[in-house]
Formats: sequence, structure tokens, C-alpha cells
Amino acid sequence: MIRCEPTELDGVYTITPRVLADERGFFMETYNLQKYRSAGIDRTFVQDNYSHSCRGTVRGLHYQLHSPQAKLVSVVWGEIYDVAVDIRVGSPTFGGWVGQVLSEKNRCQLYIPEGFAHGFCVLSEQADVMYKCTDFYDKDDDYGILWSDPSVGIEWPNIQTILSEKDRLLLPLADVPRDRLPVYRD
Repeated sequence: MIRCEPTELDGVYTITPRVLADERGFFMETYNLQKYRSAGIDRTFVQDNYSHSCRGTVRGLHYQLHSPQAKLVSVVWGEIYDVAVDIRVGSPTFGGWVGQVLSEKNRCQLYIPEGFAHGFCVLSEQADVMYKCTDFYDKDDDYGILWSDPSVGIEWPNIQTILSEKDRLLLPLADVPRDRLPVYRD
């Protein structure tokens, strides 16, 4: 059984898997198609990604437009602050965001549907992040918005950040041409 809790953004869920722990350690299912479907997440994942990063690394905020990806994010080791931003033009929560601490200790996951930008900041000395995607990565369809966009107002943890050059050059949401953003479908 999993606990699937909705966030303030429609379609984004915090998931807490069942953990069986004893003196030997623990066991948990990180994904089970039937259980996730019964919780309302009826998606087929086609690609798993693994990221290792040091403290302060910010990755994102990324999305694909023509081959959108829903993501199921979890932390194997360490701790991150994981963020989803609604970038769907016409959405009632356009520009809204949610953040969730994911760690090896709380074992929570964040489910982020298509149409949202995703990113995270590493809070621990190092973190290993795994996430499942519903479509394949396409470097020609790789877009993003500026992680520190003041109009979105994400309350990132107060730590010195490390960014890639690509992420440093991303535009604020208001400056992204509307034809480079997904459209909200009710």
C-alpha cells in the first residue's frame, strides 16, 4: 500500500511508500504499477534516470514540450528539495509551485505530471536521485525556466547554489515565448 497525497497543484502528489523495517534494515517497493494505478497515477514509465550531485547543486527547472514527461522522483541517498512549477498556459495555477523535501530517511516520492517544470536543490553533502519518466529524453525538446525567477517565487533553501551554465542562462517564465510552453487542457 502507498499513501498518495495531493498537493496544492492539481495532479502533483506526494507519495509515501510502505516500508517494512526491522533490525536488518528495510524493504520497500519503489514502484508497483497496480498500486500506483489504484492511487490515481495511471502512467507508463519508459525511462529511469539517476543523478548524483553535491550540496547546493540546483538542477532545473526543466521540461519537454513536444514529448512531455511525467516524473516520479525519489532519493536513494541524501536529501533534496524537489520542486514542480505549473507552466501550462491557461492553467488556473499557472506559475504556481510546490516543494517537497525528499530524502533517504523519509523515503517520500514526488509525482509530477506532464506540463510542469521540475528541478531540485541538494541539501545534504551529496545526494543520489532517481526518477522515472513517461517519455524518453530528447535533447532537441529540452526547455527550462530560471530556477530563481522572482515572479514564480520559489522559496529555495538558503544555501550557496551551484548551477550549470545551461541552467544559469534560462529565462524567467514571463519571458518564455508562449509557443514554448505547454497548454492547459481541462
